[in-house]
Parts: sequence; structure tokens; C-alpha cells
Amino acid sequence: MSAITLAILLPALGAIGVLLTGKRPDLREGVTLLSGALTFATVLSLLPGVLSGEAPGTEWLEVLPGVSLAFEIEPLGMLFALVASGLWIPTSLYAVGYMRSHQEKNQTRFFACFALAISAALGIAFARNLFTLFLFYEALTFSTYPLVTHHGTEEAKRAGRVYLGILVFTSVVFLLFGILWTWSLVGTLEFRPGGILETAPKKLIPWLLALYAFGTGKAALMPFHRWLPNAMVAPTPVSALLHAVAVVKAGVFTVLKVVVYVFGLDLLSSTGASQWLMAVAAFTMVAASLRALTLDNLKARLAYSTISQLAYIVLAAALATGMSVLGGSMHIAMHAVGKITLFFCAGAIYVASHKKKVSELDGIGRRMPWTMGAFFVGSLSIIGIPPLGGAWSKWFMGVGAVDGGNTAYVAVYMISSLLSIGYLMPILVRAWFKPESPDDHHEHGEAPLLCVVPICFTAAACLVLFFCADGLYRLLLPLTGAGG
Repeated sequence: MSAITLAILLPALGAIGVLLTGKRPDLREGVTLLSGALTFATVLSLLPGVLSGEAPGTEWLEVLPGVSLAFEIEPLGMLFALVASGLWIPTSLYAVGYMRSHQEKNQTRFFACFALAISAALGIAFARNLFTLFLFYEALTFSTYPLVTHHGTEEAKRAGRVYLGILVFTSVVFLLFGILWTWSLVGTLEFRPGGILETAPKKLIPWLLALYAFGTGKAALMPFHRWLPNAMVAPTPVSALLHAVAVVKAGVFTVLKVVVYVFGLDLLSSTGASQWLMAVAAFTMVAASLRALTLDNLKARLAYSTISQLAYIVLAAALATGMSVLGGSMHIAMHAVGKITLFFCAGAIYVASHKKKVSELDGIGRRMPWTMGAFFVGSLSIIGIPPLGGAWSKWFMGVGAVDGGNTAYVAVYMISSLLSIGYLMPILVRAWFKPESPDDHHEHGEAPLLCVVPICFTAAACLVLFFCADGLYRLLLPLTGAGG
């Protein structure tokens, strides 16, 4: 069995193990953590080969002549696989503390679906062609639906309908149509450096790009973004999965993958076919940031922050320069660790104090210094301030905009970053510098240790990624056409 197959199957086997051990919580959660560790180790074992320029692959079966369920690892897929499998471990540890503290029902189903989602994410990361990517993209949607509706309330069911409705509608009506149209034009669905659409009529390229961009609903490009804030009704570990580990990252990964390996940077830049997508992404960035400023619910504010940050990556893909794609790819990792930290903190606040609103957080930093310290670190990374990882990805995206002669979008990146200061920093000012409300008689300290340790780990990762960015740069350099 190849390491690729093993990496994809291990989380699925872990889901089966979770179901079999559901009546023994300690054993069940041990299975979850062991599955996460083994999966990450397997993915990590593939990294040296990719760094050396290899493209390991495997084929499961040929479905139609020229259409296979097959996998091959290139730098972008390697990065996404490392993010998804690596963050599964602290998220699982956090979920144990969170779910037990709340005495949540259906915990076995929760951990099983979580594992299946990671399996689907790795299938997306390693997909060799559009057919394979589409199958696992859909599997990710359906495996996360029970997580969104976990609480079983009317609000959760309504959110689940919006979640499933938007994601399935966009993928079937737009993405699948785009894939079939691509097949009819060029006779292949295989990803190829430089793209496969060079022989397609140039007048069709903007239309095809629209099908892929809006068909990838998980990228939350406006107007197909409502599923994401609606899904905040789910438990916080699910929010972490949606926003950092798998779902939204699968969306922007797909956009980048299609731009690089289906269209090709030269085709998009020479035809100007992505100019409209730049404008839509820029609008999404600013509009979502402005919306975040108005929201008092902490998770909702973070949700709109995510929509804005995903648009950074879509804009980077649309700019279609080597540096913009490199910066957008780096932002998958940088945003992942920053945003998962913020959602972990939001969940810890809720576990310890049962507070959900920003207006209720006055003075909470003195009761929860570790949590709010981590929130500070994660916020700086999302804003893009050194020495946190987000500074590098935003730098390369800005350089990419200049390289392509689209300097106006540098200003858009800067405006959105300034707005992120506006919706994140007031939370910290309240937490540290305002006195507690005299009506707040709820005595509490930090959340349970199983919640706090993952928060500190991911906050530290924000710092580590700043100083280890050279490794990401070397991994992703082949995407620019300058290496590999």
C-alpha cells in the first residue's frame, strides 16, 4: 500500500475505530488522537520526496478511458495535506476538552465525522485530476453536514440546510459543469503544470473561470458566502474545522489548484481573463471586513473575518503572478494557524464563562490570561504584523500584485488589513483594559487544560511560521515556475 493511500485511509479507519469504541470515551478519544498522529506522520513522510522535486502518485482505478480515480502530490497539495493532518491533532485534543466540559451528546458521531472530513480533505489535497478532486470535494461537504447540525436544534437544522444547499448547488450547477466543459474542450481532466486550456478558445476562458470560482462554494466568495456564518451554530471545534483545518481551506486550495494546473498563470495573465475575479475578490475582502466590524457575536465576527481572509487567497490566484500564487498558497498555512487560534479562544471563553458576545468580554483577560494572550498573537498574525506568520504571506501577495501591474490591489490588501485591526483589537482592549462589569458575578478562570494547551500550541505556531517561512518558500517555489 502506498503512503498516499495510507494517508487517505487512516482517518477513515480511525472513524470506524471511533464508532466501535463509542461506549468507552477514553478509548474512543485515544483512537482519534492515535489516528491523527499516524496520519500526520504518514503525510510528513512524503514531504522529502516532494521537496526534492518528485511527484509521488498512485492510481486506484480507471473509471472511464482517460478518467481515473488517481492521486499525485505536488507542492500545493503537500502544503494543504500538512495543514489538514497537522492541525487535526491539536483540534482533536481541544475537542475532547470542549465536548466533555459541555457534556455534549452524540460525541461518537462527532469524532467519526471529523475523521471522515480529514480523509476527504487529504483526498482533495492529493487529487491528480479534476474528477478525483470533485468526488472528495463532495465527500467533504456531506461528512461535515452532521457536524454543522450537531446540536439538533431548529437553528442548527436551518443552518445545515443553508450549508448543504449552497455548497451542493454551487458544486453541481457550476463546478461540475465547468469540469464537463473542460473535458469537452481539451479531452483531459489531468492537472498539468502550465495548465491544460491553452488550446481552448480564448473567449471562453472568463466563463470557465467563473464556473470554477463560483462553483467552489467552500471558498465563500460573495454572494455564495452565507453558509459560513450560518454554520457558526455548530460547536467551536467544528468552527475550527470549517475555518482552519479542512473546509474553507479545501475551497481556496481548489481555486489555486485550478488556476495553476488547469488554466495556467500565463494564459490568465496574457488574456486578462481574471480581471473580473480580482474585482469580486477585492469587494468580498472589504465588504466582509466591514460586516465584521458591526457584529457583537464573537464567532460571527470571526466568521466574516474568515470570508475576508479567504478572498485574499482568491485575489492572489486571480492576479496570476508567481509571487501572488506563492503568497496565496502560504496564506493557507498562515491563516490556518492564526484563525484556529482565535476560534479555540472563542470556545475557551464560552466553556469558562458562557459568554458569546464581544460586549461581554470586559476584563476577561485578567481571568483568562493564557487564552487572551493567545488571542492577541493570533490577531496579530491575521492582521499581518511581524514577527507572526501572516506577515510573510501578505507580503508576497502584495509583491505579486505589483509584479502584475495591479498596484491598486495592494491598497485593497492594506485597507482590509487595517479593517482587521478595527474588528480584532477592540476585543483585546475590552479584555485587558476595561474593568469587569459589576453585574458579572460568574466566577471563573481558564478553560480546562485540554482546551488551553492546544490554544498555546497554535499561538506558538503563528510565531514559528514567521521564522520557518523559508521552508514553505522552498516547497512552494515550483508553483511560480522559478523552481522545481
